[in-house]
Amino acid sequence: MGDGGGAGAARLAPGAKRASVRRTMRRNLLRCTPHAAAVAIGLALSWAAPPPVVADERGVAIGGHDPVAYFAEGRPAPGSPAHEFRWSGAVWRFASAAARDRFAADPVAYAPRYRGWCAWALSENRLAPGNPRIWRIVDGRLYLNCNEAAQRRWEADLPAALARADANWARLAGSGE
Repeated sequence: MGDGGGAGAARLAPGAKRASVRRTMRRNLLRCTPHAAAVAIGLALSWAAPPPVVADERGVAIGGHDPVAYFAEGRPAPGSPAHEFRWSGAVWRFASAAARDRFAADPVAYAPRYRGWCAWALSENRLAPGNPRIWRIVDGRLYLNCNEAAQRRWEADLPAALARADANWARLAGSGE
């Protein structure tokens, strides 16, 4: 690229040339700023969105298991399409209308922590879908892990693993549960 001093180009004094370049840059910046701002805001919002609830191809969360059963019965139990509740972008199934109503009254109390993602994987700063058959309730919250080996590693140093997973989840999900 030339310096603008070729044949037929008007010569500007050095100070005038800098002022002209600044005006051109300012004019171009003002033209681009609304578009750049819209793109930046869109990217920030998409990155701030928490990972979705772990669900199957039909949008059914935690393999169709009743999340209330982990607390009420101490075990996973199959939910029924007759007792569904839509929450946090997924369909949750329950063994009974009473369980569905308990969940609807306080979903965060019954839904798996980290939206059903594997607690151990999160403690390692990774995402892996949790397995609803590999679970544990800690301090009143349901946690899923992806397999038995992950569950053992997670439980081997539970307080530290939870602290790491919570910190990693906060970065991934922002303020989203």
